[in-house]
Amino acid sequence: MTRIKANTYTRITAATLLAPRQEIFKLRKTDNKLQRLAKERREKQRLSGVEMEPTVDEQLTRIEEDIRRLKVEFDVYFNGAAKRPPYDTKLRIESHLKRLADDRTLSFAQRYHFNSLATRYASFRELWRRTLQDREEGRGAAGLRAAIREPSQFVRSEFSCTDVRHDVRTVKGVYDALMEAKRSCGEGARDLTFSKFHRLVMERTNALKEQFGSDRVTFSVDVDNGHVSFKAKVDK
Repeated sequence: MTRIKANTYTRITAATLLAPRQEIFKLRKTDNKLQRLAKERREKQRLSGVEMEPTVDEQLTRIEEDIRRLKVEFDVYFNGAAKRPPYDTKLRIESHLKRLADDRTLSFAQRYHFNSLATRYASFRELWRRTLQDREEGRGAAGLRAAIREPSQFVRSEFSCTDVRHDVRTVKGVYDALMEAKRSCGEGARDLTFSKFHRLVMERTNALKEQFGSDRVTFSVDVDNGHVSFKAKVDK
């Protein structure tokens, strides 16, 4: 009699393969539902003649403009041309940031834009707080002007990725960190769109993988002596 050897392999069914995709589909379906409800609410407001609530993109644009305006207003105040700090603009920005932080209808791209604005505002707010404190402690005008010119502190960021083409979330994080570093140094970056950056990163990553024979690549973004440092290395 021939003895049959037991099969030690785990059986993979169609349900097993589809399970992760079904979970992703559920998450996307939930996000789409929230965005659809928000759109329907705005349409009802428009038809009923009620003043329409600004869209998320409009709110993000408004926050970005208000942050630039607030920086100018604080510069004017610290230079002695205004009698009181621009607290009204400051409170308005913080109110908008808090409202959007709790908004679950934000898309992935909108959430990244919001996080970038929140990080930039936090850097400016800390600079203004220190400058106000120095002023209250009697620091001289020359010291105040130096503090105003002081660039916002940037914290070094690292990102690790094995599939640059499809891991858009990680690549977008690298892009946002790079844009924030450039802003902290006063460097322009309008010509570097995310799609262009993604394409350049894919080309660079493929070259590194072919050269060193490794799949995982680590990207680092930092500010060194007032200049942006962006590096990519292969994890061996």
